[in-house]
Amino acid sequence: MKSTILGVVAALGLSFGLSGAAQADLLADIKAKGKIVAATEMHYAPFDILKDGKYQGICHDLFTEVAKELGVEVEFLDLPWQSILPGLEAGKFDIVNAPVTITAERMSRYSFTLPIGNATVALAKKAGDDSITKPEDIAGKAVGSQKGSAQLEQLKAFSAKLDTPADVREYVNIDEALADLAAGRIQGVANSMPLMGYAAVQRPGLFELVTPPFGDPKYFGWVARPGDETASLVEAINAALLKMHEDGRIKAINEKWLGTAPELPTEMPAVK
Repeated sequence: MKSTILGVVAALGLSFGLSGAAQADLLADIKAKGKIVAATEMHYAPFDILKDGKYQGICHDLFTEVAKELGVEVEFLDLPWQSILPGLEAGKFDIVNAPVTITAERMSRYSFTLPIGNATVALAKKAGDDSITKPEDIAGKAVGSQKGSAQLEQLKAFSAKLDTPADVREYVNIDEALADLAAGRIQGVANSMPLMGYAAVQRPGLFELVTPPFGDPKYFGWVARPGDETASLVEAINAALLKMHEDGRIKAINEKWLGTAPELPTEMPAVK
């Protein structure tokens, strides 16, 4: 199954120039050094959280377990989201352990791992705001999402179909959007269902999750550069994730942060 998944991903990958010399086998190089360098933006709770100078969250816990399976240490980098995928392309680190939405366009440029989270879009509102009871109620209202995210694009597409489009505002990160929601400067924030649900659970007197989610079902994966030099690394990560599905570690980590464990595919999902 893993080889089939990787074959699909490799077939979709495009070759493009990378700065610096390409490694013949990135996994072998990582194992020789005893360290893998992973980049994320540590402001995307519950996946990536920087609290009191310490990195934590779903992606931290999952990738730490993956590194153990690979037999290497992991160095985590905290970077602005807008610089992460360009940095990967430039070869500045080995992999992106941020939750990146799996889309057809991105699959044409990168190699994705198996899904590590649910990326379906949901809406958070200010607690007690009775003017929003379903996603369609954002018509004519100010709603924020993260700049450069797949969720922002889905929000824009959803908004365009409403009788009165929403006033869609773009933020550097979701923390800033939630701060504006709390202050009443916007009426909603759209992002992945786990992220919005986590915000509502952590601050129940301030935020509420609006159900149902909207848009097509989507999933998060981690991202490597395309090409033969990364194929063995992605295959090894997928093998680790499958082992963690089987032994319950993925379920336990999700329950720790979300209170529940979403169903995640163990094969690469079809994407649009």
